Order: sequence, then structure tokens, then C-alpha cells
Amino acid sequence: MTFINLLTSCKLTEHLYQIEQEAMSRFGRLTKQLAQEQGVTEELKARDQMTWIGRMNNIRQQAEEVILSELIYS
Repeated sequence: MTFINLLTSCKLTEHLYQIEQEAMSRFGRLTKQLAQEQGVTEELKARDQMTWIGRMNNIRQQAEEVILSELIYS
């Protein structure tokens, strides 16, 4: 119902743009927060790049799951 209302009022694109901006902003904040909490630092990156990459990939996946469940699918 919401989709049809937004579509017929020509506000769908604006609504999707706002959600995208919010998702990108939250993703950046959440990624930084999780990296800090888990001790993933630039020092680790310089010392052991493969470990840093693996841990950052996990952090990005966690952040994406949170964004999808709280913002996109809700």
C-alpha cells in the first residue's frame, strides 16, 4: 500500500533516495564503531594485512545485516 501511495504521488524516488542516504550514513558509522570495538586498527593493517582484511570483511557483513534488518526490511 505504501509503495502505491508513493508511486502515485510521485514521491517514490525521493523516498528511496532518503533511505539510501540514511543507510550509507549508518553503514559508515556502524563500520567504524564495530572496528573500534573489535580492535581492528591501522596498526593491525600495517602488521598483518590478511587478518585486517578478513576482520574488516566480517565487520562490513555485520553492519550490512544490521542495516538491512533495521532499515530496509522493516
